[in-house]
Amino acid sequence: MPRLVAAGAAPSHRSAVRSYDRRRFLSGLAGAGSLTLLPGRAWAEADEVRFGLTPVFLSSDLELLAQLRDYLSTALERPVSLVMRRTYQEITALLLSGQLDAAWICGYPFIQYRARLSLLAVPVWRGKPLYQSYLIVDQGRTAADILDLRGDIHAYSDPDSNSGYLVTQAALAEEGEESVAFFRKSFFTYSHRNVVRAVASGLAESGSVDGYVWEVMSEIEPALTGRTRVLRKSEWLGFPPVACAKGLAETPVAAAISAALTTMGDDPLGRAALDMLRLDGFAPGAPALFDGIAQKYDLVRSLG
Repeated sequence: MPRLVAAGAAPSHRSAVRSYDRRRFLSGLAGAGSLTLLPGRAWAEADEVRFGLTPVFLSSDLELLAQLRDYLSTALERPVSLVMRRTYQEITALLLSGQLDAAWICGYPFIQYRARLSLLAVPVWRGKPLYQSYLIVDQGRTAADILDLRGDIHAYSDPDSNSGYLVTQAALAEEGEESVAFFRKSFFTYSHRNVVRAVASGLAESGSVDGYVWEVMSEIEPALTGRTRVLRKSEWLGFPPVACAKGLAETPVAAAISAALTTMGDDPLGRAALDMLRLDGFAPGAPALFDGIAQKYDLVRSLG
């Protein structure tokens, strides 16, 4: 039977601004357990497909998860395990090690490990394989731009999230500011939905959130998002992709997952899952979609 793998406990975050480095990645591997580097599995050996998820979408909805799992199990004609973790780092470690066949990750870790990851599919939302990062504040606040947020308590989603962290770091860097000195305090919620909740409740004065998640929440939880206001939208950037380890890219497993995703809208089960996600579908995509994220990563990293 297909099964859900429960999320593990989130590790505490580091307060200093930093990119992935070797020590941090090895720490993620250790936290993920004993990992074996796998060169790739034959399709006949794949008794169960392991598909990783991060808080890149509304992963707390159990009905949605069941719908996605059931579609993938039917399309792939074998059991599918949805492997969930609270942090991007944990899923990235599992993906790079070959312990996952594929994962729906974020553009930030994708560009950091572009040489070691292969793109399988990119979601299409409102006609484009793109999304934006939103900087949000309390609905009644009069702030006009990012510099008005100096001294705030700021909520991020995850230290390896593009929309929930990197975009704000890059925006401040473009203004000659460093987030450690700019914000009075910042913290990670490890969920885009929780960023919205933190700002709406007054726990944070501002927050960095996935624009797609904020827009979907506006449809299903308008009373919550209605207590926040979008202060700033980023440019359009590559939507969080589905990827696999480079060593698995040419396997039948990877090809089948890619085909299942890109034809999802043609199947009633798949269409139902897409409707719940508010997505048009999935497209093959191209690595160049993430060049804008790469530029932000390079800018922030250049500042140390």
